[in-house]
Amino acid sequence: MSSKSGGAKKKLGEGRKLIADNRKARFHYSIGEIFEAGIELFGSEVKSLRGGGGSLNEAHAQATKSGEIMLVGAYIPVYMQAHQFNHETRRPRKLLLHRRQIDKLLQAVQRQGMTIVPLKMYFNDKGRVKVEIALAQGKKMADKRETEKQRDWQRDKARLMRDKG
Repeated sequence: MSSKSGGAKKKLGEGRKLIADNRKARFHYSIGEIFEAGIELFGSEVKSLRGGGGSLNEAHAQATKSGEIMLVGAYIPVYMQAHQFNHETRRPRKLLLHRRQIDKLLQAVQRQGMTIVPLKMYFNDKGRVKVEIALAQGKKMADKRETEKQRDWQRDKARLMRDKG
């Protein structure tokens, strides 16, 4: 008996299916406040994400002159059945946020020199695509080494505890 999955990678929580995860973001940036944003997509993009694929590597969010936040550099593969009505794979996509959230993000970017980094893309319980974005501060090389050292120590500690019983 084989069950057919929708192609999305794995479950996040109640009704949330992970599409893409930006694992490098936590290594390169120290993450601050996290926001959940909707994303404006074409139909072929949603169908492509349901079939699996998509990547947030090398993606970031930036503000436009009109006061909107755009997701730049996110990869959504071409949906083969869309033919001539297909989308560009790396086009800028508008993030849907409340005005107060946009203002808060823009202030942090302008005043404190922070970056808006996408962390995850997933389907929520209603089947809508959401993007988890965060205000982040770039890490220095020494901070990255410290993070690596902490992660190695946690792994070794877990291995020692497991071996002892």
